Amino acid sequence: MSKKLYVGNIGPNADQASLKALFSMFGVVEKAYIVIDRQTGKSKGFGFVEMTSDADAQAAIAALNGKDCGGFTVKVNEAKG
Repeated sequence: MSKKLYVGNIGPNADQASLKALFSMFGVVEKAYIVIDRQTGKSKGFGFVEMTSDADAQAAIAALNGKDCGGFTVKVNEAKG
């Protein structure tokens, strides 16, 4: 069963490929996307990553939550709802 993670405080230069690459260090990523503002076409500063296993997702949370990624301290936790 896949596990969906919330990733907050993403830098404005991050893209979906870099987000997927970052989380791929911890396991298989099924999907990674950054939420885009419809009016401006720019990142809203957060996104979601779906990983194939709970253990990989927990490893990613432990390694990345509160860490500096491109000058921004990212927040990583299990997505709610």
